[in-house]
Amino acid sequence: MKISKSFKIYIHIFVIFFFAQQLLSETNYPKNIVVHKEPLEIKELKFKDFNLNDLDLTNKKGNIMILNFWATWCAPCKEEMPSLEELSKLYPEVSIYPINLEKPNKKKTKFFFESLNVKNLNIYFDPEFKLVKSFNMRGVPTSILINKEGKEFARIIGEIDFIDKSFINFLKEYL
Repeated sequence: MKISKSFKIYIHIFVIFFFAQQLLSETNYPKNIVVHKEPLEIKELKFKDFNLNDLDLTNKKGNIMILNFWATWCAPCKEEMPSLEELSKLYPEVSIYPINLEKPNKKKTKFFFESLNVKNLNIYFDPEFKLVKSFNMRGVPTSILINKEGKEFARIIGEIDFIDKSFINFLKEYL
């Protein structure tokens, strides 16, 4: 049986397309990550620690930071929090700030972390929703990714697996 020349060309195109897709999928990152063409300035980065003391990271530079906004009633937040915990163990050079967006309730938020066996992360609060307003957030979970210069380079809208290979590869580009 003789194979036509055009059929061979189609096979070659298919093989090239297939391998190109495989290579691209290695570098793709999850669709709910919005990457800014130019990193955005952050005018003020102030919130509260677990004891409701002020924390000002406005001029903090040098590390990648992840501000993860969550709530105890949020099912997707509950799903992603253990992977955020794992990310903090795998990449201690990434500063992670899980910021609760409810009226500060130490008992409730502590129970939320304990029920998920989250021990490595601290709890933070934004009781007046200043950060929510400054970042124009629409819902939770939302994570703001801040580069080493203190600028927002990307944000994650919705749930993500923080230890998924595609996210780790994406994050490594900025480490």
